[in-house]
Amino acid sequence: MAGTLAGAAASGARVTLVTATLGEQGEVIGEQLQGLVADRADQLGGYRLSELRAACAALGVVDHRLLGGIGEFRDSGMAGTPSADHPRAFVRARLGGPDHARAVAALATVIDEVEPGVLLTYDSDGGYGHPDHVTAHGVALDAVAAAEWRTPRVLAVFRPARATRKAFTRFTVPAGYLTARADDVGFVDDDAQISVAVPTAPNAAARLLALAAHATQVELLDGGFALSNRIAQPLPDFEYFKTFHGDDPPRRADGSPAIDVFAGLE
Repeated sequence: MAGTLAGAAASGARVTLVTATLGEQGEVIGEQLQGLVADRADQLGGYRLSELRAACAALGVVDHRLLGGIGEFRDSGMAGTPSADHPRAFVRARLGGPDHARAVAALATVIDEVEPGVLLTYDSDGGYGHPDHVTAHGVALDAVAAAEWRTPRVLAVFRPARATRKAFTRFTVPAGYLTARADDVGFVDDDAQISVAVPTAPNAAARLLALAAHATQVELLDGGFALSNRIAQPLPDFEYFKTFHGDDPPRRADGSPAIDVFAGLE
């Protein structure tokens, strides 16, 4: 949702970005920084914090928070990995988990402070099933319910199947990278779910700079990107959201989805 965040910031909206972990358990692109990973120096989280700050600067986001403070929650890693048993693993804040209430309270405190008109989060499956993404979705919805401030609208980011498949057919995979189907890369859902389709073109440069800042996680390609799995995929022309709470943004006169996450709000 980088283009959406950049557009909101450029329009003068106050954008607060809340992240739950430092990404400590992630893989690293490139040989030079391999020693940062969790089972070696375990310094990746601090390095990625600097990447995140650079990405925020590129997007014009000046208010960035770590949920509960830096180091309060740790990257849980992928499902079924030993890192999920860490006492600070964010997956412990999942629905029914021992740290759920604490995480919800921390986010509700931020909501009451900034009084957002719109809250953006992951879909219920976390996009591609990552335990921390799924946990973030549950924490976000429960924090909206727990906060004194009544957030008017909660939207979840996703990729509609038709547009995503079309983008894949138009995308040329560079030599040395893996080819995937649109349905293999996550975040894909039914087209009928679209509430908002935010065009990325006005903020394409900011989005590229933000992606480039995450060099340990993302490699930019011509018209696309790849993660550490070297699966090439296209960058979308729009960022799509579905409504999870509040009224759907009003459609445009031609019946197409709104192009602004704030559409219809005073």
